[in-house]
Amino acid sequence: MKHRILHSHNLRARLGDYAARLQTTEPDLQAAYDWSLANNVLFESAGKGPDDTVVHIACLDIRKRITHSLAQKLFVVLFDEVPGKKLPDYGKNWPTLVDRMRRIWEQLYNIFINKIPSHNVRLAWLRLGGARIGKGSSVWRNTEILGVENLVIGDDTCIGWHCQIDARSGLTIGNHVAIASHVLIVAGGHDLDAPEFWSVSAPVRIDDYAWITSRAIILPGAHIGEGAVVSANTTVGKKVEPYAIVAGQGGKTVGQRARGLNYKVGAKGLFTLLH
Repeated sequence: MKHRILHSHNLRARLGDYAARLQTTEPDLQAAYDWSLANNVLFESAGKGPDDTVVHIACLDIRKRITHSLAQKLFVVLFDEVPGKKLPDYGKNWPTLVDRMRRIWEQLYNIFINKIPSHNVRLAWLRLGGARIGKGSSVWRNTEILGVENLVIGDDTCIGWHCQIDARSGLTIGNHVAIASHVLIVAGGHDLDAPEFWSVSAPVRIDDYAWITSRAIILPGAHIGEGAVVSANTTVGKKVEPYAIVAGQGGKTVGQRARGLNYKVGAKGLFTLLH
């Protein structure tokens, strides 16, 4: 299978560092890397520049299928570097059962629990499902979450009403972040050049004091810098520099935000108790 998740860019140029970690030679690791490309363990594609190569890895934990011993070791290292818990190699095994139970847990949240007017009940359910949510943060009612176990939220952060939060590929949200209502955060898509419609995904990161305004769409691989603002109805699938204000098609920079931010979002106060 060719379901894959983003690892990094220009990995081949850094194989010397990985060779030292794996206690092997760089030529041997280069050979293992090439074997991985030929056997759908790793995937390369052209990036935005002539010297930019995007590297994805298989998003399922296929280590037991990999017959090349050094390629297997490389895959394990790369697999562990991608944020969040990974998908198992589905079958009649314990990891598959655990994954299915997690999916049931999050569907119960999305159908029933996210409508309960109590911060404490909703957050307790998410935390029991594996989410890490900091002090004073909240996810308001009627917001749906996928990949609960891969959701990390810092302190004093608010996700508003009626959002769709896809954390399946790893979603890290910092402190004092405001995510307005009706925002979409998308973890992945599909390979349009493949008849099999393979999934392609990437982690998303939103840093401290960022503000994602209403009806914005955050695409796979986006990194919203500290204090940055994504304006209403803007789609972003790239890195947004700290304190930049982006808007319009492609998320163009239209301004700069004040530095030295020190406010509290107040996501879980008395007046938001029923939110």
